[in-house]
Amino acid sequence: MAVDIFDGSMYYREVAFCRVYSLESKEKLEKLFLKNRISYFIEWQDKPLLQRIFSRDSNKEKSFFTIRINEADVPKARELVQGIESIRLHKQDHSE
Repeated sequence: MAVDIFDGSMYYREVAFCRVYSLESKEKLEKLFLKNRISYFIEWQDKPLLQRIFSRDSNKEKSFFTIRINEADVPKARELVQGIESIRLHKQDHSE
């Protein structure tokens, strides 16, 4: 996590960028980020059992991943992920 320190205050620059729902899409995203020099952090999360059972989503993966990146890389990363299946961008507006 990137931290800037100014006058004793800390400013975190890492934001939740997207969720990835398949291993193939996660690997594709990792390669894109590495190729384009975007640092990232992956949080592995398990879907609750009931969500997996009753999900109307065609994706029945047991896990999903939250990808966190530096907020300065968000515009570039948005362009890169267009068209990759099983990725949902966070609805927060990071364009400030």
